[in-house]
Amino acid sequence: MLTNTRTGWGLVSIVLHWLSAVAVVGLFILGWWMTGLGYYDSWYNIGPWWHRSVGMLLLFATLLRIVWRLVQPTPASHGQRLERLAADLGHIVLYVLLIGVLVSGYLISTAEGDPISVFGWFQVPASITGLPDQATLAGKVHWYGAIALMVLSGGHVLAAIKHHWIDRNDTLVRMLDPRRQGSD
Repeated sequence: MLTNTRTGWGLVSIVLHWLSAVAVVGLFILGWWMTGLGYYDSWYNIGPWWHRSVGMLLLFATLLRIVWRLVQPTPASHGQRLERLAADLGHIVLYVLLIGVLVSGYLISTAEGDPISVFGWFQVPASITGLPDQATLAGKVHWYGAIALMVLSGGHVLAAIKHHWIDRNDTLVRMLDPRRQGSD
């Protein structure tokens, strides 16, 4: 039940998926809200601290998720060949956008050489600093990548709803319940 099978997602994959989904949406909302904060706003410093901390944890979770996905079987997809290909490409683009947004956020936060404090538990060192216009360029990648990630995530949600309500298959249910695994 912890690991994947060819017929269903295991608990590890399910938990990583839903934690990532909540974190991505929460970070996007927080990031958008932070852009309107004034210098004297009480959240001016604490909002970015939360954003960076959760973002770094999401980066680590995403790297773990990618490794987990590479070493675990992937449940068989439903649909016609073209639909399965679109799903595979969509998942790849979601991962690329997610890594791009997270790494660009790291590059913004560490542009001046300062490490990122993750909830005061530990620090992530600044390993790439001093690039020309690092914070500005990374900021553009971060912003537009985040918007693209939200749009594609919306498509991902709509595809799951389509599978569940129109196609009436178990694609969505498999991502909710690890007990839905059959035997291989």
